[in-house]
Amino acid sequence: MPSETPHLLERFCRYVRVDTEAREGSPTYPSTPGQLELGKMLAAELLDMGLTDAVRSKYGIVTATIPSNLDRDVPTIAWIAHVDTSPETSGHGVTPLVHHNYDGRDLVLPGDPSQILGPSTSPELNDYLGKTIISSDGRTLLGADNKAGVAVIVETAAWLRSHPDVKHGPIRICFTCDEEIGRGTDHIDLAQLGAVVGYTLDGGRAGEIEAETFSADKATVVIRGINTHPSMGKGKMLSAVRLAGMFLERLPRHRLTPETTEGREGFLHPYQIEGGIAKVTIGILLRDFDTAELARQADLIRSVSHLLTLEYPLASIEVDIQPQYRNMAEGIAKDPRAVSYALDAIRRAGMEPKQLSIRGGTDGSQLTAKGLPTPNLFTAEHNLHSPLEWTCLEEMQQAVRMLVELAKRWTEGG
Repeated sequence: MPSETPHLLERFCRYVRVDTEAREGSPTYPSTPGQLELGKMLAAELLDMGLTDAVRSKYGIVTATIPSNLDRDVPTIAWIAHVDTSPETSGHGVTPLVHHNYDGRDLVLPGDPSQILGPSTSPELNDYLGKTIISSDGRTLLGADNKAGVAVIVETAAWLRSHPDVKHGPIRICFTCDEEIGRGTDHIDLAQLGAVVGYTLDGGRAGEIEAETFSADKATVVIRGINTHPSMGKGKMLSAVRLAGMFLERLPRHRLTPETTEGREGFLHPYQIEGGIAKVTIGILLRDFDTAELARQADLIRSVSHLLTLEYPLASIEVDIQPQYRNMAEGIAKDPRAVSYALDAIRRAGMEPKQLSIRGGTDGSQLTAKGLPTPNLFTAEHNLHSPLEWTCLEEMQQAVRMLVELAKRWTEGG
């Protein structure tokens, strides 16, 4: 078992400094050039450690193989993480700060002193006294989602290469792009990946494993009004901005929102709005563990739109619903080893496993739908998509130990 991970912190801090923020609506894949830059770095590092097939595709997808060191055939598994960061908070100019031996105090982040990281804003930090906490300086997100997973996978690959006495089968590494905008698996060829199961390293606290996600759709609502000069607007102007406000006001506020739901409750989440008097576009996330509920949520959006156009017949409201991903529980059940071996690995690494359902999605949602059962494993991601995002070095080290045990477990069968 790895007791030392000498390059893990350095790797992580180096990766988060690369701006890989995904961009909604970009015509390119990946959506931003920084993802290509980080992919080039990662492919070079994997080649340097002797993974001779390491390559970055034209789409920025990095793949490599940790070759088996056994004299018999065992199943190939895949470890997967994404290089992009969320567009909800800036990823430009990330400055990681390392807080050694965390003592429980509030940490005023120097890039933006209004951002205070501590038990008052992140109560779980009370469980991390004495640990090494990494945050941004408060101006940006940190990027632990999902560069903690990237760093853990690369560190584990390096450790296995330097410890040939630890027996394992073939392990495929895959780093994807644009996961945060729902395009992470657009250019993954499962036949070329060649694994029987995959694992996304894109989770939270030590010991957590997730084999169920939301099902997800995205609604784009386009509201068109009539623009005139405001000095001559009486009886002529129809403001799409005001119509957008009325539309949002008529969506549920005391239910079906992220602010009012938990556990297995779904929600409608207006998360993006842009435009002006003539046209406003609203992006809305539809989420539920029961896929059938997404259609009911879509009907609710259409109903609100229809009633608003009855009141304002000169307005035009278009609603477009696009599928994003589906609950992966059913697909993962097709190969029970995916979860059972991971539970064994977590226990062998000295942790008590905790099975959770994700109120969100991962690349594993889409990979499972395409036929590759892909549960999600912890990698110490906390306060995601926020200037108060943080991670814990010791927890990432636990993830490395888990992956080593997982590699060993797949050699045993049974």
